[in-house]
Amino acid sequence: MSSNSEMMRAVIMDGPGGPEVLKIAQRPIPTPADNQYLVKTAFAGVNRPDVVQRMGLYPPPPGTTDIFGLEISGRIVAAGKNVNADLIGQNICALVAGGGYGEYVAVTDGHFLIVPPRLSMEKAAAMPETLLTVWHNIFERGYARDGERLLVHGGTSGIGTMAIKLAKLFDLNIIVTCGSDAKCAAALAIGADHAINYKSQDFVAEIAKITDGQGVNLILDMVAGSYVPRNLQCLAPDGRHVTIAIQGGAMAEINMAYVMMRRLTLTGSTLRARSDEFKGLLFDEIAANVWPIVVEGDLEPEMDQIFPLEEAAKAHAHMESGDHVGKIILSL
Repeated sequence: MSSNSEMMRAVIMDGPGGPEVLKIAQRPIPTPADNQYLVKTAFAGVNRPDVVQRMGLYPPPPGTTDIFGLEISGRIVAAGKNVNADLIGQNICALVAGGGYGEYVAVTDGHFLIVPPRLSMEKAAAMPETLLTVWHNIFERGYARDGERLLVHGGTSGIGTMAIKLAKLFDLNIIVTCGSDAKCAAALAIGADHAINYKSQDFVAEIAKITDGQGVNLILDMVAGSYVPRNLQCLAPDGRHVTIAIQGGAMAEINMAYVMMRRLTLTGSTLRARSDEFKGLLFDEIAANVWPIVVEGDLEPEMDQIFPLEEAAKAHAHMESGDHVGKIILSL
């Protein structure tokens, strides 16, 4: 909640529905809590959870603003009483539980990274959600190790393209699935070792061919549903299956005897509802293991298109069309 009488533009929705329900509204500029900074937003990332929220299927956690947006870049303009006021004026990129599609947003201490000179502010806005999601689920929940084989569905999405880039930096062999030959070519150009057109090829059979029947060690799955039993057929013994979205449905029927015989691990996670403490620890991990690579200019997000804030509905429609390769961003 805000007690600030000054107003800002922000994107909200009239009610659940298609992209057309998004609208610009006037909202009070947030007043940062004691453990928060106030940030003037420069750019905001558009993510699949935003689309699902707009459809009415992914409500914000209790107490969270109804303003859309989970990641931003911007400049710190004010500080709560328990945080470092010396950071006022600093450019950051941040993860927020909501409010990113607003001209100002309150950011919790420890939930941001300083934007290095080599990284543009628009690219910085494309980093937090995908970077934290990929790092946590591939390396922390999926226990990825050098030399292993990784399968990622949705290889040209924001998550998929970041997974490709991180996998190559950490010596993984990465296979992706995509919905067209053009997208497969784009994924290969970004760095994937193999790309499978799931609309014209059976990815289970293709994985068997690519791996000489050995399978992959880890799968990052955004589909769930009917993909899960097929995914399990792609896993090597002791393989790990990590679900981060359920675009193909929440229910899956699997053969647990197969899981037992091959010693498979099934897990998954969501990021938005996790505690502030958990998110802070995850940012610490990124700061120690990945951000130095960003500072050196050796890791950047794959960018698709930037829309002005007033065209948030067009940005959502573009994401739903499936035509994008990499991240979609809003400019404020």
